[in-house]
Amino acid sequence: MTTTPERATQDDVNEEIAAIVKEYDAALADGAAPEVATRLDYPPYRSSLLRHPTKDLHHADPEGIELWAPVFGERDIDALEADLTIQHGGDPVGERIVVTGRVIDGDGRPVRGQLVEVWQANAAGRYIHKRDQHPAPVDPNFTGVGRCLTDDDGQYRFTTIKPGPYPWKNHLNAWRPAHVHFSLFGTEFTQRLVTQMYFPGDPLFALDPIYQSIVDPRARERLVATYDHDVTQHEWCTGYRWDIVLTGTHRTPVEEDE
Repeated sequence: MTTTPERATQDDVNEEIAAIVKEYDAALADGAAPEVATRLDYPPYRSSLLRHPTKDLHHADPEGIELWAPVFGERDIDALEADLTIQHGGDPVGERIVVTGRVIDGDGRPVRGQLVEVWQANAAGRYIHKRDQHPAPVDPNFTGVGRCLTDDDGQYRFTTIKPGPYPWKNHLNAWRPAHVHFSLFGTEFTQRLVTQMYFPGDPLFALDPIYQSIVDPRARERLVATYDHDVTQHEWCTGYRWDIVLTGTHRTPVEEDE
């Protein structure tokens, strides 16, 4: 007769994270370089053990891929797609926010005409997805997807609802911090980056193994937006600013590093 091992608790995961932090701090003290990329194999993030690459990556033929890839043009994007609060017949429930920032390269130069896509949970932490069945309400006036193109200064801007945290099955009583998923396309389909933006002061940061899988604290902080009172609008919305750096030592960590 086989027995099923007990599911890990938050305390178990916290101990694992603390052990990795201790090991990383010791390596830095011995002169190791800061580790700014997401770890491919991060045991507290259970599915990373099964999902990360185990073989060398192979370069794809860009011309061959583009025969089957979708094609985006500036005329395909409507300015209204950047407002996630007006896509249905009524107002979505939750805190209205504006998220804006610049997409820049490692030298601070703007990346113009960049396709930026976002998707997120609603204010109750629920996605419009068949696999998301946790008992939180679906908002009929909020789908949670939008897109825009960066302007000549590399700036993007979205109006949306602040997402709620939600449970996931990594361990017992596991909750993800509130976040917005970002996808950026370059000039070719092979030039796609995917990352997540978080909100300042979230109490779940220290408990979340996905966020903590970027072991360097300063690299993790690049994923956290800043509240910006100049973006906030009187009696309408609060505002957050988050810049995305595509190259260089201060680049924004992306999920492709996983």
